[in-house]
Amino acid sequence: MDKKLLGIDLGGTTIKFGILTTEGEIQQKWSVETNILDDGAHIVPDIIESINHHLALYNMDKDQFLGIGMGTPGTVDLEAGTVVGAYNLNWKTTQNIKEEIERGTGISFAVDNDANVAALGERWKGAGNNSDEVVFVTLGTGVGGGIISNGQLLHGQGAAGEIGHINVHPGGYLCTCGGHGCLETYTSATGVVHIARDQAEEFAGDSELKRSLDNGADITSKDVFDLAKQNDSLALRVVDEVCYYLGFACANIAALTNPEYIVIGGGVSAAGDFLLTRVIKNFEEFAFPTVRDSTHLKLAELGNDAGLIGAASLALKFK
Repeated sequence: MDKKLLGIDLGGTTIKFGILTTEGEIQQKWSVETNILDDGAHIVPDIIESINHHLALYNMDKDQFLGIGMGTPGTVDLEAGTVVGAYNLNWKTTQNIKEEIERGTGISFAVDNDANVAALGERWKGAGNNSDEVVFVTLGTGVGGGIISNGQLLHGQGAAGEIGHINVHPGGYLCTCGGHGCLETYTSATGVVHIARDQAEEFAGDSELKRSLDNGADITSKDVFDLAKQNDSLALRVVDEVCYYLGFACANIAALTNPEYIVIGGGVSAAGDFLLTRVIKNFEEFAFPTVRDSTHLKLAELGNDAGLIGAASLALKFK
């Protein structure tokens, strides 16, 4: 009987589960709410209970699985299988999740950072075309990423792939990390809105975006891109600035790792080719010829399944 993989994508509001083939095809999928009460003490027991419940539901047993892979926020010790500093889960102290989940399910377990496993997912079954050289950049509330080189995730001393903290504007916007000018502060969903508010103060032309901001309306990054697609003059200026910084950062990433693909995902990437073509234009301006010709920028293809598929791929090491 062919063995299966079990993937878990642990988020601050939802825990997503999937049963996959060793070729990365999702066969079953379900989710439960993330209970972060009591310092996140319910999260791991809820994961164990949900796995055991669904295996019984599907008339499956632990011997049918190669292993469980999970993506999680926070700082991960790969060998020990522990997580610390996942503040959106209320995990302030070290969590021994590998030990607990293996004891509770009887299945081998591996864990990595959520942005890293999303990179693995896009590399394996998405826009990365299973290349050995892929960088994934995810644009959401923050900016994260993962770097795959020679077919392996780069971890460095634990903080490799923190693409959101590449400095693109020294002395620029204050970042949650304490620095000024990080990519995250300009190209995340919140960064797009920040740029829009700043530019609106100096903008004197006709613009629906300016009217909305002047009237105190709450806007989103999607609003900005939607208006830019309608040729709103202020929104176009905002999008141009966002794409400038992202293209600049991608050129620098490519100079370091020369990936075959830089894959752009996350909520902001829903702007599609309207975003991508502008990022590529800036990338080509800043990249030196060798990487400009050999590194290709693409939009992510897996959407919300990237983390689940990438997490499951961690279990392939138990083959």
